[in-house]
Amino acid sequence: MLTVPEMGLQGLYISSSPERSPVPSPPGSPRTQESCGIAPLTPSQSPKPESRAPQQASFSVVVAIDFGTTSSGYAFSFSSDPEAIHMMRKWEGGDPGVAHQKTPTCLLLTPEGVFHSFGYTARDYYHDLDPEEARDWLYFEKFKMKIHSATDLTLKTELEAVNGKKMLALEVFAHALRFFKEHALQVCCSSQPHGQGRGHPIPSVPFPSPNPTLSPDDGWSLPNHGPSPVPCPVRVCPWTSQVKIKPSHRSSQAELPEGSENASGQLSPHCPPPPPLQELREQSPCMLEKDTVRWVLTVPAIWKQPAKQFMREAAYLAGLVSRENAEKLLIALEPEAASVYCRKLRLHQLMDLSSRTVGGGRLGERRSIDSSFRHAREQLRRSRHSRTFLVESGVGELWAEMQEGDRYMVADCGGGTVDLTVHQLEQPHGTLKELYKASGEYTHEEPCGPYGAVGVDLAFEQLLCRIFGEDFIAKFKRQRPAAWVDLTIAFEARKRTAGPHRAGALNISLPFSFIDFYRKQRGHNVETALRRSSVNFVKWSSQGMLRMSCEAMNELFQPTVSGIIQHIETLLARPEVQGVKLLFLVGGFAESAVLQHAVQTALGTRGLRVVVPHDVGLTILKGAVLFGQAPGVVRVRRSPLTYGVGVLNRFVPGHHPPEKLLVRDGRRWCTDVFERFVAAEQSVALGEEVRRSYCPARPGQRRVLINLYCCAAEDARFITDPGVRKCGALSLELEPEGCPENTGTSPNRREIRAAMQFGDTEIKVTAVDVSTNRSVRAAIDFLSN
Repeated sequence: MLTVPEMGLQGLYISSSPERSPVPSPPGSPRTQESCGIAPLTPSQSPKPESRAPQQASFSVVVAIDFGTTSSGYAFSFSSDPEAIHMMRKWEGGDPGVAHQKTPTCLLLTPEGVFHSFGYTARDYYHDLDPEEARDWLYFEKFKMKIHSATDLTLKTELEAVNGKKMLALEVFAHALRFFKEHALQVCCSSQPHGQGRGHPIPSVPFPSPNPTLSPDDGWSLPNHGPSPVPCPVRVCPWTSQVKIKPSHRSSQAELPEGSENASGQLSPHCPPPPPLQELREQSPCMLEKDTVRWVLTVPAIWKQPAKQFMREAAYLAGLVSRENAEKLLIALEPEAASVYCRKLRLHQLMDLSSRTVGGGRLGERRSIDSSFRHAREQLRRSRHSRTFLVESGVGELWAEMQEGDRYMVADCGGGTVDLTVHQLEQPHGTLKELYKASGEYTHEEPCGPYGAVGVDLAFEQLLCRIFGEDFIAKFKRQRPAAWVDLTIAFEARKRTAGPHRAGALNISLPFSFIDFYRKQRGHNVETALRRSSVNFVKWSSQGMLRMSCEAMNELFQPTVSGIIQHIETLLARPEVQGVKLLFLVGGFAESAVLQHAVQTALGTRGLRVVVPHDVGLTILKGAVLFGQAPGVVRVRRSPLTYGVGVLNRFVPGHHPPEKLLVRDGRRWCTDVFERFVAAEQSVALGEEVRRSYCPARPGQRRVLINLYCCAAEDARFITDPGVRKCGALSLELEPEGCPENTGTSPNRREIRAAMQFGDTEIKVTAVDVSTNRSVRAAIDFLSN
C-alpha cells in the first residue's frame, strides 16, 4: 500500500466532480516530480464544453507562407479585396523552363552563421563556391520535416548542415521566416490598393524587370476589358501578378526614378531591385505596418502540437508577430488549405482524371494525362504573366453541384509528407466538417517508408550507392557538398519529366567533381563502376551522363507511389468516411504524371472521381490566403489524440487496482487517474471550450504548472497506462501585471477559471480570475517536456 508523505500543496485545486481530486501521486509515481497538489474546489460537476465564437483580429492584409519540404513561397490578399490573391510572380535565379512562383527551401549561412541567402540564390551561390570554401559554409536544404521526426523536440533541438556542422533548429527556421517576412512586406507595400478598386501602385516605386527586353510574356500588357474610349496603358508588377495602372501624373523624365517609365510611357530596360523597407516607408505614408498583417503559416496535418508550437516560436523570433499579438499568426493545416481553395474552383480550372479513362481505369490514349497536363501547365504559365488570380466570391461550379452531407477527400502529396483529410459539406453557409482526424505519412519515418516526393530522391541516392558504393557516396556528400547539391539538381530536372508513357531514355549529368573524386578514390573511372555493378538499366554515355531508361526511372517512383495509394485505400475503407466519391489530388508531387496515372488506375475502378487543379503546386498556398481571410470555414475538426490530466478519484474496491490506493486524512483515493479533456477522434467545434476551475494551493502563489498527458487510445484509465505520456504543461500566472495582490478574498479560495479549445489547428487556453474578472496569463507549453 502506498503511504502519504507530509507535504504542502504545490499547485491548484481543480473543480471536477465530488469523486475526483487531482492530488499529487505519492513519491515514485511518474507524475509527482513536477505535478501540483490539487483537491476538490467545490462538490459540483465541471461545466460542460461550451461553444464560443472565436475573436477576430483586425488586419488589412493576409500574407500566407507555404513553408514546404522542397520548395516554399508566399501569397497575399487585402481585406478590402479578399478574392484577389496576389502571387509572387518570379523568383531570382531558377531553372530554365520552370515557373518560379516558389523557391527551393534552401538556406545559406556564412561560416560565422550569418544569414546570406535563401532559395535559388542560396542554392546557386553555394553551388558556385570553391569545394574547399564550401566546406565552411552552412547550407541547409529539405530541413522542414526534421522537427517532426525529432523524438524530443525542444527549443534546443539542432539541425545539421550539409557540411556536418550543427545549429539551433529554431534559428534556422527563424532565418527562413525572416527572409519571407521582409520580402513579402516589400511586395505587399508596392501592391497596396488605394481608394476604390484594386491595382493602383504606390507612386515612384520601381519594379524590376526579369529581362532587358520586355515583351507581353514578361508581364507587360494592355488590359483585356474590351474597347475603351481612352487608352489605358497598364503594367503588371513583375514581383507579383497584379495589374498596375500606369501613373499619369508624371510629366517629365527627370521626375521618374531610374528603371521606371520615361516621358513617352516607355520603360527603361534596367529596373533596380525592390527598394528596401525603409525607402518604401518614406515613399508611402500609408505603408503597411506589421501589426496590420495577419500571417498564415502552413504545416502538415500530421504534425503534432510540439512541432506547431515550434513554428510559432520561430515566427516570434523572426519578428512576424509578437507574443502580445499572437492572434495575428494563424497555423493552417496544408490539406485543409487545399480544401478551402478547391471550394472556389470553376470546372475549367480542374482536370478530371476520371473523365479521361475508359474500361477499367486504363487510358484510352497514351497521351491523355501527359499531354493534357502539359497543356494545362502551359495555360497556367501564360496566365501567371498576366494578372492577379481572382477566386469566386462564393463557391465554384463543382461545389455548387454538391449537396449538404456530400463527402470528399483531399490528398496533399508534398515533398516530405502525404496528408489526407476527409471533409463533409455543411449548408447553408458552405462550412466544412472533418470526418476523420487528419492522417498522413512522411518520408523519414520507419517503418512507414517514403511517401513524399523526397522518397524518390532517396531511391535515387540508394541507386547511386548500389553502383558506386555506400561508403563513397557518404564521403562525397561530406567532402564535396556543393557538387552533391549540383547532382541533386540534375536529378530533380529529370524527375519532373518522368511519365508513364515516355519512350526516350533520361540523361542525368554527373558533375565533373563527382567523376574526378571517384577516380581518385577508387583508382578507376565511373564507366568501369557501371560495368562492374549489378545495375544493368543504367548506362554511361559518351557525354559524361548517366543514361537511365524510363522503366528504371519509373521504378524509383514505385515505393513512394505504392505507399500513397495504399494509404488512401486504407482510409477509404474506414466506416467513418464511407460515401466519399471525390478525391482532390494536390501538392507539388501531384504534378507528377507518374503519380496521377497510378492513382487513377488504382482508384478509378472504385468509382472514385480523381480531380487535379490546374495550378496544383500552388493550391495550398492560395488556400492558405483564403483561410487567413476566413479561418472559420472549417467548423468542426477531429481531435488527433486524447488529452487530459492526472487526478485522484475516490477509490472503489474491485474497480480500481490495489496498487493505486492512496490514503490521506482517513480518505481512500485512487491515484494517477487519467481525466480526459477531449478524446481521440472526437468531433470538436471551432470555439468549443472545455472549462475547469482552479484555486491556489497556498497564499501568495504566483505561478503553477499542471502536467498534460496524451495518448492515441480513447479508453485510457491511468496516466501510467502504456501509450500515455506527458506531452506538455498548462501554465497559469496568478498575478498578472496590474492586478492587485490582495482582493479581500482568501487566497486558498481564489478561483481561476481556465477554458481550453481543441477545435482549432492549435490547442488554445485562456483563463480568468473569477474574483476580479481579470484575464490571467495562461499558456500550454509542448516544447519543454
